[in-house]
Amino acid sequence: MAADIDRAGVAKAYGRWAPVYDLVFGKVFDHGRQSTIAEADKIGGRILDVGVGTGLSLSEYSPTTKLCGVDISEPMLRKAQQRVRALGLKNVETLAVMDAKNLAFPDSLFDAVVAQYVITAVPDPEATLDDFIRVLKPGGELILVNHIGAESGPRRLFELAFAPLARRLGWRPEFPWARLANWAAKHSGVTLTERRPMPPMGHFSLIRYRKS
Repeated sequence: MAADIDRAGVAKAYGRWAPVYDLVFGKVFDHGRQSTIAEADKIGGRILDVGVGTGLSLSEYSPTTKLCGVDISEPMLRKAQQRVRALGLKNVETLAVMDAKNLAFPDSLFDAVVAQYVITAVPDPEATLDDFIRVLKPGGELILVNHIGAESGPRRLFELAFAPLARRLGWRPEFPWARLANWAAKHSGVTLTERRPMPPMGHFSLIRYRKS
């Protein structure tokens, strides 16, 4: 396996992205963001949004959904806090700098965990997913949207060639579906309920797991 990304590198990369993140990525990730929010709002209750970034999603949740947002990047979270104040988002309970793999929350606290474009940008995806499941209530949902690497063909070759640069930017473009499938198979009490391709051209997927 190629050299992986590291926690400090991710924090530094997203600190650099903070001033222009909404402009560069807002439209690109909009469909996946809207889809995860719609699924989370169906569940309601208390939602954890991991990798909340600049808080672009926060105003789009139902005002009756209680939100906790965490991110590894303090510059990103400062923008999120400004957004919460400017928009008067009373349903946002917490915004905190936090490592996604070591969430400072008790077990079984949240009705859903949302992670948009996060799993390919953490050093240890499987351990991170484990902690997401830990903080979910029984019957709760883990809702991911992420790029899943191509299994073969020209896009696979491009992703492998692009991978070293991508890791310096803070993500892992060659991430295969097999890593999620193997994690779920080994994790008792986790069931895949949906895998839905997202625009553009199915490069992203909305993936939902339920905790039994």
